Amino acid sequence: MKNLLFLLAFLFCLSTQAQEIQWMSMNEALEAQKKEPKKIFMDVYTDWCGPCKLLDKKTFHNKDVVSYVNTNYYAVKFNAEGTEEVHYNDFTYTNPNHNPDKKGRNSQHFFANALKITGYPSMVFFDEKGNLIAPVVGYKTPKQLEIYLKMIHKNDYKKLTSADAWKKYESSFVSTFTN
Repeated sequence: MKNLLFLLAFLFCLSTQAQEIQWMSMNEALEAQKKEPKKIFMDVYTDWCGPCKLLDKKTFHNKDVVSYVNTNYYAVKFNAEGTEEVHYNDFTYTNPNHNPDKKGRNSQHFFANALKITGYPSMVFFDEKGNLIAPVVGYKTPKQLEIYLKMIHKNDYKKLTSADAWKKYESSFVSTFTN
């Protein structure tokens, strides 16, 4: 009986643990695309960015976001001021001006610069071949992020060729995520 109670308690703990997005590096995602094509969802953050930390805590731990991202995308976590080497489109991007002794803001990684990242957090989408689709700048709640996740996954973004088309799409969108 004691073993059964222990087993039930253990299973309950497993089922209540927060799911996590299965983050990888950009290099890993590009390699995974060769075996199984999927779009890439990239979180571009910095260590000093308050909204980036809020996005991690609130949005990226939301069960609906976690499930949708893990199912439909390769998820990449990228520090825009870090030192990771990124091999993209026959070029190796680095951050040679990074100062490891510097507190707070540091130099921007050349890959973040190539993606034209202008603010943090930014979420960047790539197609199944690793081609850039679009960045989305700023903190988003799960419901705010949902429209981008679904629109890009379903290729609806290809039909949105004007601001009016976007407004019509946005106004007709029905959210299923919880906040």
